[in-house]
Amino acid sequence: MAIKFQFNKTSLNDLNKQLKVRTNALPTLKNKESALRMEVKRAKHRSDELLDQLASSLKSYDYLAGLWNEFEPGLISVKDVELETVKIAGIKTPSLKEVIYDVRPYNLFSKPVWYSDGIRILQQLAQLGIESEIYLEKMRLLEFARKKTTQKVNLYEKVQIPGYKEAILKIKRFMEDEENLSKASQKIVKNRQQQEVAAI
Repeated sequence: MAIKFQFNKTSLNDLNKQLKVRTNALPTLKNKESALRMEVKRAKHRSDELLDQLASSLKSYDYLAGLWNEFEPGLISVKDVELETVKIAGIKTPSLKEVIYDVRPYNLFSKPVWYSDGIRILQQLAQLGIESEIYLEKMRLLEFARKKTTQKVNLYEKVQIPGYKEAILKIKRFMEDEENLSKASQKIVKNRQQQEVAAI
């Protein structure tokens, strides 16, 4: 990336300010990147844990498979999923607050004894599945933010900071050359004036 600049002190000061901003921001960005990387791993791990719990719970209820046929379809459904927003390293992520179920009324006397336990089991299974999906979404959001932060770190580290340093160096060299030329021309003028005075 070519940095546009002019060969003067104002441009030099502006470039120094830009360099200082990027140099000061770089450690913070690196810390944010590593924090996001850690949070992505944590969210993925938690999602995998919940999926494993769901799978093991489903396996543990295999013996009830014949009884599930007695369940009325649509007896229980998820009415609403309440989420809250949690900031992780400045990134807004979802967090499960509550799952609200809609259970149709049923007659306890005409249904088997295990019916209410079956409803509770279904609620637990749904909770695990929903929570796992929320952690997957959290992981996706954090991974996207991490990639953006990594791009910014690379831009600063590999492009902008070296570019600003190079531009500052060019301006300083140009200004030194100008100053040397100015001093040399002043000496020449001074010598000529002294020669003219001596000749008179």
